[in-house]
Amino acid sequence: MPEGDTVFQAAGRLQAALAGKPLTRCDIRVPRYVTVDLTGRTVDEALARGKHLLIRVGASTIHSHLKMEGIWFVGSKTARWPRPTHQARIILETESSVAVGFALGRLEVIRRADESSVVGYLGPDLLGPDWDADRAEANLRRRPERPIGHALLDQTNLAGIGNVYRCELCFLHRTHPATPVGDIADLSAWMASAHRLLLANRDRPVRVTTGVDRPGRGLWVYGRDRRACLRCGTTIRAGRLGGSDEHDRSVYWCPACQPEPGPGSQ
Repeated sequence: MPEGDTVFQAAGRLQAALAGKPLTRCDIRVPRYVTVDLTGRTVDEALARGKHLLIRVGASTIHSHLKMEGIWFVGSKTARWPRPTHQARIILETESSVAVGFALGRLEVIRRADESSVVGYLGPDLLGPDWDADRAEANLRRRPERPIGHALLDQTNLAGIGNVYRCELCFLHRTHPATPVGDIADLSAWMASAHRLLLANRDRPVRVTTGVDRPGRGLWVYGRDRRACLRCGTTIRAGRLGGSDEHDRSVYWCPACQPEPGPGSQ
C-alpha cells in the first residue's frame, strides 16, 4: 500500500539513480505528454512530497502519484522489469540506470515554477522538512464533527498517511475510527505517533507498527479482519465509516480496544 514511507523510499532510489546525470532516454507513454522529450537534460533531484513524487529536470518537473497500483522500478539498463511492458507509463534512462514508472495513477510534466499547482494544497509532510505538528493538529481541528478516520486520510490536513497508518494510529490510541475529531483531546500525541511511525518505517522494506518484524505480527489491525487482536484476543472487524466523504475506505479495528463512539457523538 503506497503511503508516505513508500513514496519516500521511491524518491530515494530515483535520487540515487538519476540525480546529477543527463538523460539518455525519455519515453513518456501518456498521450498528452508523448511528445515531451527531456533527453540530454540533467536530472537535478527527485523528492517526495507526501504521497507525490517530483523529478526535477531543468525548468521541468515530472510529477507522479502511485495511487493504489503504481510503482517506480529502478535498476540497471539490463535488469528484468518486474511488470509487463504495457504497464510502463514512463521510461527514464541514464548511461548506467533505468527508472520505469508502472501503472502510475497520475503522471504529468509541468513547469518547475508551477509545482504548487499539484502539491501546494498539501498539509505538513510527515517525512518532509516542513513537518509542523501544531499546524497539522490545527488543520484537523477545523472540522471537529468529522470522523478521525476520515480526517487522517485528508492530505490537506497532513501529508503522508494512508489507510494502513490511519487504522494503526486509531488502534494505538484506542479510538474507534468513527470518533469525531472534536472528541479527541490528545491530538498532539497522535501527531507525535504518526511522525514516529513513518520515521521508523521510511527505510524498512516491510512496514512494522507493532515492533515485531515477523509475518502476521507486524501490524496491529490493518488487513487482520476475522483474526484475533494482538493485544486482547478479540476478533478484529472491518467495515466502512459511511457518509459521503471521499475518504470512506475499509477500516479495521478491535471492538474491545476501540469501542464505538456513544450515541451522543456527532
